[in-house]
Parts: sequence; C-alpha cells; structure tokens
Amino acid sequence: MNNSFSPARFSLLFKKTLLERPMQLLGLAGLSLALTFFTYIYCKIMAGFDTAQNASFMLGLVGGGCFLASFVYGYFSSSAMGSSYLTLPASHFEKWLCGVLLTGIAYMLIFLLFYRFIDTIFVGIYHRSLDPNGPFYKQLYEQVEIFPYDGFVANKGFIMFLNFAGAMLLGSLYFNKTSFIKVALIVCGFWLIMYLLNLLIAKMMIQNVDGAVPYVLVFIDMNKETGRIELPEKVIHIVEVAIQIIIPAILWLLAYLRLKEKEF
Repeated sequence: MNNSFSPARFSLLFKKTLLERPMQLLGLAGLSLALTFFTYIYCKIMAGFDTAQNASFMLGLVGGGCFLASFVYGYFSSSAMGSSYLTLPASHFEKWLCGVLLTGIAYMLIFLLFYRFIDTIFVGIYHRSLDPNGPFYKQLYEQVEIFPYDGFVANKGFIMFLNFAGAMLLGSLYFNKTSFIKVALIVCGFWLIMYLLNLLIAKMMIQNVDGAVPYVLVFIDMNKETGRIELPEKVIHIVEVAIQIIIPAILWLLAYLRLKEKEF
C-alpha cells in the first residue's frame, strides 16, 4: 500500500472527519449558508440588489470559508485529541488533503450551488413582479441580473477566499485555541502595516498624496480634485500573480509542512 496516498484509506479518513464532528464541520457550513441567506434578504430590503448580492456573497464565501478553515484541524485544541489524531493510520498528506478538500473545494462548491439557487429565486421574483407593459420595464428588468461568478466582485471574493482561508488553515495548526481570532488579528495587522508602509513610501516620493492602495496605485490631491498614479502594467501583473497564485499556494503548502511537523 502507498505510504503517501491510498484511495481507500483516504476515503475512510474523509468519512471519519465528517462523521466524527458533524456539528463543528457540517454545522458551521450550514450556519454560514443561513447567514448568507438572511444577509441577502436584509441587504436587499435596506439597500437593494447590488448590495445584497455583493455583501452576502463575500460574507458567505470568504467569512464562512475562513471560519470553517479555522476549525478543520480543531483536533489540536486539546492534547488528547491532537495525539489521537496524529496516531490515525493515515499519512500526513492524506490528512492535509482532507482539510483542503473540505475547506477549499467541498465548501466552495456547496456555497456556489446554494448561492446560485437563492439568487436565482430572488431575481426571478423581482422580474415577475415587474409590469411588462410599464414604460421602464426593460430598464428595470436589466438593472437586476443573476450574480455573475466571473464578475469583478466574484473574482475578488475568490482571491480573498484563497488567501484568507489558507491563512486560517495554517493558523489553526499553529494556534491550538481561538485560532480564528488570532489569525484574523495577525492578517489585519499585516495589511495595516503594509498600507502604512506603502503610504509612507508614496509620500516620500510624491507630493500631495491623499491615499494609497498597497502596491497598486496612489491617490493624489490636485486642487480639490483627486488624481491617481498606477504602477506600470507589467508590475501590476506581477503583483496580481503574487496575490492570486503565489501567496495562496505558499499558505496552503505551509499548512501541509506544519501538519507534517506535528507528526514528528
């Protein structure tokens, strides 16, 4: 039998992980979907469809995915559970892959299917409520569309999910207790430092700097108007590749290495 991966052994581990802690894993996933649903309704009533779709999508995918990732390796919250988990007859690669599949693939697929289902229903109700004979029917109809998974907000959501969920998965292996809060504080602190550092560098090089997006663009105050200076296209491309591919890959792979360290 392969010491690194065995389909039969991995299948048993995956089932055990789901059935052993259904309230933590399935319960958290269900809670995230429920919050997504109620956020959609609340924001739709208070601010309209655009806000409802964007807010509920980001909350459900990024927030729910990160929260679930922080609990996947919750075995290490106690020494007894951690020792029991490490002695399971499965390779560290299979244990890591189990966490990746649950967080990075299974939850994302379930969420996307659920979100498309509720979004289609709400948009359909809105379209059917319009008067086809009204003078602004076409305009009102086209104002509300099904949330596109290849749009700007969705793309940003996927990128944030890969980065933040990877950080939470890694953090859950370093912090045995309250890992979600600790990692969230570290991530917020990191981005604050990056923002302030980028702003400081921009002010040292450019006058009248009004604000800055870390390593992307700088806003400049120009006689009560705001201008912007962007990085060269090639540099922006490098930054995008780093954020979209390199950093997430490093985080998810570091989780594998950390889990491997715990087994020795």
